[in-house]
Amino acid sequence: MTAIPQGRGRRAALVSAICALVVTGTGLTGCGSGDPDAGTNGVGKLPAGTIESRTRAAAKSASALRLSGTVVGNGGTYTLDMRLKSDGGTGSVTSRTGSFKVLRVGPHLFLKADAAFWNQEGADGGGDSAAAANKLEGKYVKVPTGDPAYKRFSGFTDKDVLLDSLLTLHGSLGTDGHHEQDGIRTIRITGDKGSGGTLDVSLEGTPYPLNLVRAGNAGTLRMSDWGKDFSLAEPPKKETVDYGKQLPAS
Repeated sequence: MTAIPQGRGRRAALVSAICALVVTGTGLTGCGSGDPDAGTNGVGKLPAGTIESRTRAAAKSASALRLSGTVVGNGGTYTLDMRLKSDGGTGSVTSRTGSFKVLRVGPHLFLKADAAFWNQEGADGGGDSAAAANKLEGKYVKVPTGDPAYKRFSGFTDKDVLLDSLLTLHGSLGTDGHHEQDGIRTIRITGDKGSGGTLDVSLEGTPYPLNLVRAGNAGTLRMSDWGKDFSLAEPPKKETVDYGKQLPAS
């Protein structure tokens, strides 16, 4: 059973009590009229294309969010759990071959992983590569901006890049009724009746995107904590390895 937040439960109880009094006292039946958009932000009554553009604008203007779930691509499945804002992000990425933590503060990007991760990143897998991997294990490795790894991994921490690439529905847009995500009422928009992906948009407050099912079984992503700030700071020097201009064998 899903717990109902106290504020929501009290509000629902109050509405029910008022409806009971109105019906008992006057015989009117206005309460529970069945309008799914009653008391919402109104986007549920808009065309699907307008809803999509409004939710994109809301996402872009938000100061922060949490993005979690799975993305299928490049021959593998990646599980993300990232907190993002305009000047960086932090979180973890897991795939079949392992996992790593990623942190970006402004232009400074850091990766933290075990020796197995760094060994597979090495070019030749020889003794030198293995020795370097052991040195990097458990440390925050500062990735030089000119290193090929910088472009590969910094995208996981870029709020606008991630949202622009992920918040995409393919084909003709439409709506698929009213739904709920974590107790929040939503309107669902679809691409090609669902085969091109689905996106649940909040009907409460700002129309933020809350849940995305990507086309072609390419993953499902949950978006939450919109506008909730979080601490973002570089790791302590004693926990950091800085290789200067290029990582070993990258």
